[in-house]
Amino acid sequence: MLKRNFLLLVLLVWQSATVRAQDETINNIIKEANANSQLESIAHELMDGIGPRLVGTPQMQKAHEWAVQKYEGWGIPARNEKWGEWRGWQRGVTHIDLISPWVKTLSGTQLAWSPSTPKGGVKAEVVILPEFADSLAFQQWLPTVKGNFVMISMNQPTGRPDYNWKEYATEESFAKMRKEREEMSRDWSLRLQKTGKDRRTLPLALEKAGAVGIVTSYWSQGFGANKIFSASTKKVPTIDLSLEDYGLVYRLAESGRKPTINLVAESKETGVVPTFNTIAEIKGSEKPDEYVMLSAHFDSWDGATGATDNGTGTIMMMEVMRILKKVYPNPRRTILVGHWGSEEQGLNGSRAFVQDHPEMMPKIQALFNQDNGTGRVANISGQGFVHAYDFLGRWLSKVPNEITKDIKYTFPGNPGGGGSDYASFLAAGVPAFSLSSLSWAYSNYTWHTNLDTYDKIVFDDVRSNVILAAILAYMASEDEATNKEVRVPLGPNGAPMSWPSKRAPARRGGIE
Repeated sequence: MLKRNFLLLVLLVWQSATVRAQDETINNIIKEANANSQLESIAHELMDGIGPRLVGTPQMQKAHEWAVQKYEGWGIPARNEKWGEWRGWQRGVTHIDLISPWVKTLSGTQLAWSPSTPKGGVKAEVVILPEFADSLAFQQWLPTVKGNFVMISMNQPTGRPDYNWKEYATEESFAKMRKEREEMSRDWSLRLQKTGKDRRTLPLALEKAGAVGIVTSYWSQGFGANKIFSASTKKVPTIDLSLEDYGLVYRLAESGRKPTINLVAESKETGVVPTFNTIAEIKGSEKPDEYVMLSAHFDSWDGATGATDNGTGTIMMMEVMRILKKVYPNPRRTILVGHWGSEEQGLNGSRAFVQDHPEMMPKIQALFNQDNGTGRVANISGQGFVHAYDFLGRWLSKVPNEITKDIKYTFPGNPGGGGSDYASFLAAGVPAFSLSSLSWAYSNYTWHTNLDTYDKIVFDDVRSNVILAAILAYMASEDEATNKEVRVPLGPNGAPMSWPSKRAPARRGGIE
């Protein structure tokens, strides 16, 4: 009996010491995140110093090299790991001027992978894609585009976001505008359909017929914000104008004023280039071959500097690694971070990592991914894992209440994938969780727009997310639960299941 009581006392003392050490580490994480944050300087170096990170561009390569150097400066081993190849392209100057019927410099840019203009630029009239009876009528009209720019986007009936109308307009006026916009959208979709082409093949047909350029405007439904994607033309430039300037040129063309623009669009094809993921790690001391992963995509579209998509996820995970290296330098399990290349074109970097490292997938204790903007984490799903409530609950219980009090949880959640890199790991059976954040008008102001810049970052929210992710990574690293206990997912019928072993192949090529 005396021996049993002694052993029980030893166990209680050990448990108490463990809890005290755990609490001290967590307190140090919080203190370092708040007192010595480097988020602002990291963000400035990445967003302002390097700029947009379109896959296949010199800036993307520069960002990878910068990240490795940054990690090594913190004493964290890092590497750039090749996952494939892509079409190399380098952006130059875009300058667009309305020169008739009056003079104005227009707000716009050439789209990613757009061809350049001839040296000195190109000057031409702008015409609107007209209505056609059918595709035969479109073919008969095509020769008339030779030597002209062609506008192929709908002209919006208003440049004010819906919330502005809702606040100031009468209900009748707001309803009238929305009905008008819906009718215009249907009519424009029908106009495009009657050409017999889609949004990708239509510019190619116009280019082949002799158009000197394509003019688009993909409004994001926010003041001054346009969606910026990629061009499908091969020989002539595609430019995207702001809603305001697109509307101006459209109305001039529609009223017969024959607007003329002068376009200088400089870009350069750089051939096929290698593409990379940046991987950094803090080696585990007890279980070095088991992993806790942090995850964020590194690439962006290049209409702006990719601040909230996904600069905020990137700087958040870099700051988490910096803090953990300082206050938790000898983790129980290895802590890895993946900064993925080419998420925007189909999760290519993360899918390639999963495919290239199949031996690692069963050994990942948990993965935490952040992508959708600058806001505080607001939603976490158990992704269909039977024990998600148990282990995530243990880990989250150590996070300060002011950070977790407004997070909504879904347990066990849906075992399906999603729109970001955690889905690549879910397909391999990894307990991969999305730290989904508050909107901060993400969809209509920063997501894939020309306004996704440093000034849109809400650093207090990102700091909150740093603390959350750092504590989750620490707790997952220290947890006594085995991989097998954590990794049992839930099937569609509510019963435990095994994830499929077959993984989708990573996309290795460039853009045709």
